[in-house]
Amino acid sequence: MVQYRRNWLPGGTYFFTVTLADRSSTLLVDHVDALRDATRKTRDAMPFEIVAAVVMPNHLHALWTLPEGDANYATRWRLLKTHFTKSLGISTPWQRRYWEHTIRDERDLANHINYIHINPVKHGYVTRASDWPHSSIHRQIANGIVTSDWAAEISGAEFGEPA
Repeated sequence: MVQYRRNWLPGGTYFFTVTLADRSSTLLVDHVDALRDATRKTRDAMPFEIVAAVVMPNHLHALWTLPEGDANYATRWRLLKTHFTKSLGISTPWQRRYWEHTIRDERDLANHINYIHINPVKHGYVTRASDWPHSSIHRQIANGIVTSDWAAEISGAEFGEPA
């Protein structure tokens, strides 16, 4: 079995995909407020910036920037998962592992932000990214970075997986 090696870049920006063990579950959107609270508690304990994020029924994607000199995203994910699970009073619903990618440059960052925001369209939940309520695209719209019809003429499949 090949050993997966994580990249630890202090102060880096990372893309994550975190998934529930039961891929048919809708737990994350059913309990999105508990997930937000778990995220808040984790950020209070170990600060980080959420650059972009989307919560889907059975998985989430997030772009985080960690503080200078800090590369400990693993503990942050452990805390977030633990807070969420305990708040629901259930045994862990999470897959044991998660996908992580270190952002290399501005183009890589833009590609991953786009991937995050188009994800609900890609999965067929909405026809416009701005119609999905659990996405940081709403912050980008409010800040004038994109309009509410961003990518409205593009199918989610056209975005694919970022490089």
